Amino acid sequence: MALQLRLDNEMLPIPAKLHRIGELVSYTPFSRQTIHNYTIMGLIREAAWTPGGHRLYDESVFERLSEILRLRKTKTLSQIREILGKKESHGTQSPASDDGTAR
Repeated sequence: MALQLRLDNEMLPIPAKLHRIGELVSYTPFSRQTIHNYTIMGLIREAAWTPGGHRLYDESVFERLSEILRLRKTKTLSQIREILGKKESHGTQSPASDDGTAR
């Protein structure tokens, strides 16, 4: 989500903050390897890459990781991938219930 700054009646876009994997590790209970595995599995997605080839994640990844953390209590990673995939294909952002259906 890009914010905007008003300056002399002109709207200037404020670019969204992108986070390196180390920042995700600092702000979440997940390890670097877990973040990498979740990316490879398609549970989370990088928003961009640095010129040096490092993944960058936007702020939406924190919501996604929170949802994975919640689902991980009762679901396998395969089930979580299926639940999140269904949500994406339906274009919904509503949280899934414990049985995998949207609320």
